[in-house]
Amino acid sequence: MTRFFVLILFCACANTAWAQSWPAKPVRIIAPFAPGGSADTLGRVVAQKLTESLKENFVVENRPGAGGVIGSEAVAKAPPDGYTLLVSGVASHAVAPALPRGTPYDPLKDFTHIALFGGPPAVLVVNPNVPAQNLKEFVGLLKKEPGKYSYGSPGNGTHGQLVAELFKHLAGVDMQHVPYKGASNAMADLIAGHIQAASTTLSTASSQIHGGRARALAISTANRLPEYPNVPTYAEMGYKDLVATIWFSLSGPAGMPADIVERLNAEVRKALDAPDTRERLRPEGIEPGRLTAAEFSSFVASEVKRWAPIVKASGAKND
Repeated sequence: MTRFFVLILFCACANTAWAQSWPAKPVRIIAPFAPGGSADTLGRVVAQKLTESLKENFVVENRPGAGGVIGSEAVAKAPPDGYTLLVSGVASHAVAPALPRGTPYDPLKDFTHIALFGGPPAVLVVNPNVPAQNLKEFVGLLKKEPGKYSYGSPGNGTHGQLVAELFKHLAGVDMQHVPYKGASNAMADLIAGHIQAASTTLSTASSQIHGGRARALAISTANRLPEYPNVPTYAEMGYKDLVATIWFSLSGPAGMPADIVERLNAEVRKALDAPDTRERLRPEGIEPGRLTAAEFSSFVASEVKRWAPIVKASGAKND
């Protein structure tokens, strides 16, 4: 019995020592969307800060497709050693699992949820050539010529698609969905005139809005943002159910060592609270997350429960 307890103590000490030596090699962070979108941007901001504080390279790898599902599945199957992480989020872990075809992973059981980054609101933008100066006029166009207009989103099952589909349902209009492998791709086609509208993150659309290459019609915040005083909220335009943040976060495979999880959580929160980080994210309407790992895991569970009935009511599909 004595030898048994000595063995247990030895294993505990060995695990602690191993966790303290982490990271001993570069860490890969998979961003499951195309470069240029909010998931990619937030992932790179945090990766740079972690590289500086932990003295090892944190490298972001883009693996887009299926609304974040392809990259998420790859991380779910990776060893839980702290060297493969994921920019997770509401699309891949709350919306996609509730879609008709579901996901090849369980958003709770197959992941270790580490830290909440926060996230931007959704924004509905149109090409400047669309003859609608505001949301009311755009609804009028859609009702006058149903099926003529199309909108892009970061992909099937993303929060951008869900917000747009809910808007269509509540407004009683028809607009064709064009899924992309990331928000930046949708914005490129919007500017080129291949699609007339896009439902995406404010982070991705902000430079195009300020540059006059896209016209913002509505935003999913509860109140107008000081940086965008002329952009009304969906709520004030009569769509009170469309108040939501497109949150992103850091997760890993299920079973990661608790010491590594707690260390990562502390470092991510420190990175997001850095003055230069806050200054960079403020114009995009991003409020950094401050949850512990345990609190964040509970938050993900609550989001899965929250979005399931909304996804069903919206009629959104992942095909």
